[in-house]
Amino acid sequence: MCGTFCPEPVLAANRVLNELPEGAELVLLADDPVAEIDITHFCRSKGHCLLSVTQQDGTFWFRIRRATIPVG
Repeated sequence: MCGTFCPEPVLAANRVLNELPEGAELVLLADDPVAEIDITHFCRSKGHCLLSVTQQDGTFWFRIRRATIPVG
């Protein structure tokens, strides 16, 4: 979700993860400086596993595994 700002990266991640089967992985790119905090909080609150976060040239790469039992 490069070029977008909070809350769009979180909303996009939520939309996609809801369509994926349990245990599937999503790679999300975002260049919003607050995305690292927002995506980390989102994963924790929904029970998704944030497998990795890397940053390269101002872009965050999030690897997220969909929760097997979604929370809330």
